[in-house]
Amino acid sequence: MSTTSPQLADIPDLLRCETTSTDEILARASERTEAAYPHDLVYGDFCTIQDYIDCPPEEVFDYLCNINNLDEYTVSTRGFAPTATPDLYVGRDTLAPDTKIYMTLKPNREALTLDYHCAWDQGEELWMIYLFRIVPAQQVLGKPGSVVIWSNCHHPNYDKNPYPELAPSPDRIWVGDLWPLFYAGHRIELDNLKTILEYRHSNGLPISVAPAPEATPKTGPEAAR
Repeated sequence: MSTTSPQLADIPDLLRCETTSTDEILARASERTEAAYPHDLVYGDFCTIQDYIDCPPEEVFDYLCNINNLDEYTVSTRGFAPTATPDLYVGRDTLAPDTKIYMTLKPNREALTLDYHCAWDQGEELWMIYLFRIVPAQQVLGKPGSVVIWSNCHHPNYDKNPYPELAPSPDRIWVGDLWPLFYAGHRIELDNLKTILEYRHSNGLPISVAPAPEATPKTGPEAAR
């Protein structure tokens, strides 16, 4: 068996074919495979859900890129409208009373990726990042349609509200308090997304029926901070 390269020799705990037999690698993989996993181990710092949707990937991408469609498939975010800041929207998150949620979308059509950058109460630091990737199902499952992969990472702000003075009331629940429910909550929303898109696609209906966001920036108390 060859030895490891000089560039890697000082880095501990690597498991590579150059230094470890195939039998040992498979044994180590088996040791890491459990019949069941604690919730915190699987969803402690990262929360990823995925599903197959019988709808063309470009249509799924376009649907997700229309911020007004969050009114349809999400559980609680409603009424996004443009702010005075370009590409920044503000809506309501009905999970908590009188709570605004600010969001900007960062799409990449060529890669079929889309990031929602958002935050409660303020629009200057959008630290809640929702990562979407739409994969052509023909490439990975051998059939038409899309695979949607949706990930969130546990930013430290989930543990402590960085702007408590902006909360509508001192006793309001914080979005980070809901992190243990993110998997189940986002699973419900992905199920909604799948149901809506497959119904419309299978019936030959327009996939995205929500109007595009208003072009005129919003002014007054709803505008961006």
